[in-house]
Amino acid sequence: MTGIKDLIGVQYEPYSMKVEKGKIREFAEAIGEDNPIYYDVEAAKKEGFKGIPIPLTFLTAIDFWGGPSFDEKMKKLQLNPVKVLHGEQEYEYMKDIYAGDVLTVKSMVSDVAVKKGSSGGMNLITTENQYTNQNGELVAKSKGVTIERH
Repeated sequence: MTGIKDLIGVQYEPYSMKVEKGKIREFAEAIGEDNPIYYDVEAAKKEGFKGIPIPLTFLTAIDFWGGPSFDEKMKKLQLNPVKVLHGEQEYEYMKDIYAGDVLTVKSMVSDVAVKKGSSGGMNLITTENQYTNQNGELVAKSKGVTIERH
């Protein structure tokens, strides 16, 4: 690669993962979420859901469990892993996602910015993910920023 801006358009191989009820429970417990809709299908149905939904930030778990490893990402993006931070994350939901759904994720670097500051420079690499379910429906999008300090 000739420069950091050349990362724009880099894609990862699509990956798929089944949303498991046990993983939803583990995730909810890990973040301290005690709402019964994440643990009990009857509680979820009482609240108007078709099944056990995912917590709002659960897509990060899909990416970590189903997607490329941290080392694979660092190699593909040619980043120094000891200088990398997670900068920000946002989610947009089009449809509910439930236990039993199978999500397929397409991931691409959509932007790169170089910033200078008093403590040095930073590369800001924005990655966008699209999540489709087993019916081919786009159910969510996410955008994350990886920071590489110079």
